[in-house]
Amino acid sequence: MSKKILVTGGLGFIGSHTVVELLNAGYEPIIVDNLHNSELKVLDNLTILTGKKIPFYQLDLCQTDAMQTIINEEKNINGIIHFAALKSVNESVNFPLQYYKNNISSLLNVLEACQTYNIQNFVFSSSCTVYGQPEKLPVNELTEYGNIASPYGNTKKIGEEILKDFAQISGKIKVISLRYFNPVGAHSSGLIGELPKGVPSNLVPFITQTAIGKRAELKVFGDDYNTPDGSCIRDFIHVVDLAKAHVKSINYLENLNQNTSFYDDFNVGTGRGTSVLELINCFEEVNQVKLNYKIVGRREGDIENIYAETHKISNVLGWKSELSVSDALKDAWNWEMKL
Repeated sequence: MSKKILVTGGLGFIGSHTVVELLNAGYEPIIVDNLHNSELKVLDNLTILTGKKIPFYQLDLCQTDAMQTIINEEKNINGIIHFAALKSVNESVNFPLQYYKNNISSLLNVLEACQTYNIQNFVFSSSCTVYGQPEKLPVNELTEYGNIASPYGNTKKIGEEILKDFAQISGKIKVISLRYFNPVGAHSSGLIGELPKGVPSNLVPFITQTAIGKRAELKVFGDDYNTPDGSCIRDFIHVVDLAKAHVKSINYLENLNQNTSFYDDFNVGTGRGTSVLELINCFEEVNQVKLNYKIVGRREGDIENIYAETHKISNVLGWKSELSVSDALKDAWNWEMKL
C-alpha cells in the first residue's frame, strides 16, 4: 500500500506539525499550500527538522485544476488530510462571503479528485465551533450542532455535512472529521510554530508577541462571562498532540474494509477547560515573564465556555493528549524567541 498522504495547507500551523508526525510514523507527506496563512520558510525548517525533502506544490485549491496538477505528478496517493481553509473566527464575521467561497469550494474540489482518482482515506480539519455555545459541558460527539456564532464555524458544519453525504453515496470513501478545540504551542525544536500574518487572531501568539514587545498590550475580551473569573473558557490542546491525532486517524482508516464507505467525527481536546486569565497567569509563571494586558469589551463571535469530552477518540482511535498547557506555553515562548 502506498504511504503517500497529501496534506493540504501543510505549511500552516497544524499542517506543518502533522507533516512531522506523518514522517515519524513512516508516511510520505506531500504538501500543497497557497501560502495565504503560511510562509515558504516553513518548508525549509521542515527540511532541517526532519532531514527530508518533502514534495511541495504552491497551488490554490479553489482553482479547479489544482488537484489535477498534483495527481499528474504524484501517483498512488493513499489519503488526504485537508487543512486548507481560512481560519479566523473574528475575520469571518466581517468577510463571510470570502469564507464560504474559499472553505467550501476548496473542499469540493478536493473531494471531486478523491472520486475521480479513487483516493479513499480522508481526514477533515473541523472545529468545536460546530457546537456553538453548548447547553451541557463537556461536549461529546452526540451533542447536536449548535447556534454557530461565526461564518467560519458554519463552514466547518457545512463541510461535515458534505462529507457525510459524499461518504454515504460513494460506497468507498472513508472519512474522519476531527473537531479541534484550541490548538496552542509549537514544536519543541523551536523550528516550527504558529506564524500569524499581521495581527494575530489567536490568543497565544498575541500573548507571545506582547511578551516579546511586538505588541504594546494584550486585550482580554470580556471579564463578565458566567465563568469563575469572568473570562472565556477554552480547551487548549498542544499542537503536537493534535498532529498525532491525524496520524492515528489515517492509520485507522487504512485498516478499515477497503470496499465500504465510512464517516465518523471525533473531539480532539484535553477534556479540561482553562480560562483566558488562567492561561495568561500560567504563561507568566512558566516563562517568568510579565504581560501587559487589559480587559476590554466582549468580541462578537466568541463563545463563553467550551471544553471536550474525549472518551470516544481515546476508545476508538487510541489517542489521548499527553502534553500540558504549561508545556504548550513553554514551547510557544521558545518559538517566539527564535523567530
